[in-house]
Amino acid sequence: MKADSFTVPTNYWHVLDDGRIQCDMCPRACKLKDGQRGMCFVRACEDNQIVLTSYGRSSGFCVDPIEKKPLNHFLPGTSVLSFGTAGCNLACKFCQNWDISKSREIDTLADSASPERLAEVAQRLGCRSIAFTYNDPVVFHEYAIDVAQACHERDIKAVAVTAGYVCKEPRVEFYRYMDAANVDLKGFTERFYKYITGGHLDAVLDTLCYLKHETDVWFEITNLMIPGENDSVEETEAMTRWIVEHLGPDVPVHFTAFHPDWKMLDKPHTPASTLTQAREIAIKNGIHYAYTGNVHDTRGGTTHCSHCGTKLIVRDWYIMKEWHLTAHGECPECGTPCHGLFEDLPGNWGARRMPVTIHAAI
Repeated sequence: MKADSFTVPTNYWHVLDDGRIQCDMCPRACKLKDGQRGMCFVRACEDNQIVLTSYGRSSGFCVDPIEKKPLNHFLPGTSVLSFGTAGCNLACKFCQNWDISKSREIDTLADSASPERLAEVAQRLGCRSIAFTYNDPVVFHEYAIDVAQACHERDIKAVAVTAGYVCKEPRVEFYRYMDAANVDLKGFTERFYKYITGGHLDAVLDTLCYLKHETDVWFEITNLMIPGENDSVEETEAMTRWIVEHLGPDVPVHFTAFHPDWKMLDKPHTPASTLTQAREIAIKNGIHYAYTGNVHDTRGGTTHCSHCGTKLIVRDWYIMKEWHLTAHGECPECGTPCHGLFEDLPGNWGARRMPVTIHAAI
């Protein structure tokens, strides 16, 4: 592979006894000969080192409501500049961004997205944060960190939307620069992870524990419920009990609806009743903030006080209908804090989705 301005060296790799280079970014530990690419496709072996081949390139940009990430307790109502690159280190059969995450067409990516330019555009558009999404930022680690640093210089937050499938050493560096994350806990059995995602559950659980106990990163969890695969009452019971025991009751959990896509076209849409049941199980097991997603469910999108049950933030899809938090982020009735990052008043971005051409005049 010929090096160009979009190819940069990386730090997480080592040489094996047989001369191959092992990538140490994620638990896949791809072992590569010169000229080969890892399973993610964007990390490759070149000149006896691992390089990132998609630096500075994106599959597209869009301004979204922060609640779409989904993050309900992180600067509610504000806008976020969302983007991704190409490639992914998991092989989820249900991937809903497969045209991006499974892309092998590196040359079709935008070529004018330097970290400084992204930070400038986010500021001009009034975005309070930038999100690394559509595909997992684990695979474009170096680019994401540089963008986060450029954004922090302009007081813009950095958000990772991730599956949490990453090795310990790069994880420490990565989350040093992140302000918030939404972690996909795709299921709660090793069977599901092995046969449906091509990964392993323990690595994701380890990332969740790391975020909770060793960082100040605000994070929320998403569980996409697939009929017949990971939506049983028993699995939801086990998962929500684990969350309360290992992460505490104040990590928000989003139960979201599956729609047929990629290699799982034979599965039906998730019934709304499944999500409602999962939310009720989570609350019963002690989770303070449980939500439903990808369905029209005002109750399932509303934030309630964890002590007295008062409605604090009422949402209809991504539209905020009511806001009752005090200036200190507390319940107006009993004074119980609502956990998250809140400002005196919410943003007013609403449900708009605004595609952005990064090299155009803004």
